Amino acid sequence: MKLVFISDIHSNLEALQAVLKEIERISPKEVYCIGDLCGYGANPKEVVRMVRELNVPCLMGNHDFAVASGDTSWFNPYAAEAIEWTRKQLNEEDLSFLSNLKLRMLITVSGIKVLMVHGSPKDYLFDYLYEPDEETIRNLECDVLVVGHTHVPFIKRVGKKIVLNAGSVGQPRDGDPRASFVVFDTDSENAEIVRVEYDIDKAAQKIINAHLPRILAERLYAGV
Repeated sequence: MKLVFISDIHSNLEALQAVLKEIERISPKEVYCIGDLCGYGANPKEVVRMVRELNVPCLMGNHDFAVASGDTSWFNPYAAEAIEWTRKQLNEEDLSFLSNLKLRMLITVSGIKVLMVHGSPKDYLFDYLYEPDEETIRNLECDVLVVGHTHVPFIKRVGKKIVLNAGSVGQPRDGDPRASFVVFDTDSENAEIVRVEYDIDKAAQKIINAHLPRILAERLYAGV
């Protein structure tokens, strides 16, 4: 049974549409979003409503929290500016949806326990998990841990557990500008990072047209 994990869409409608098209081809049992629907990009309203309409189970990311709460104290000036702009684009229903997203999900599929958090098991919203260590992972009550937040996809085994980072749909930071997501097969217990090309020019121009910080458009081309 195939499960797909997407994360860090960051209001990038073009990337999300391309990823959803590829996911349709894969035809998984379920799709889960590991958080950060919003921030950085120019289509927060469209992204939030698309995820809602598709009924994708979704976690809260740190940008979703900031948009819902108005608290930008953790963010650099570029990210904070994008969050303030995003808040003005969403209506009360959208903001309520973001504020009610879960911080963690634990599911059991084919006897495999999968724990999902945006950041890490230590801090669901803000901690970055680049190198999962056995001390952090071994006591978790799961077989598979899925995270996002870093925008850097990976598949790692820590002891008997599998740790997956879905990377980022809307703003990859591993030097590859293509959108990323992860597919996990519960039967074989194999995982795969999938990369998808999308219309970066269109997404970047929308950011510029919205008068958001230009760097948020430029970084899409470099994948950083």
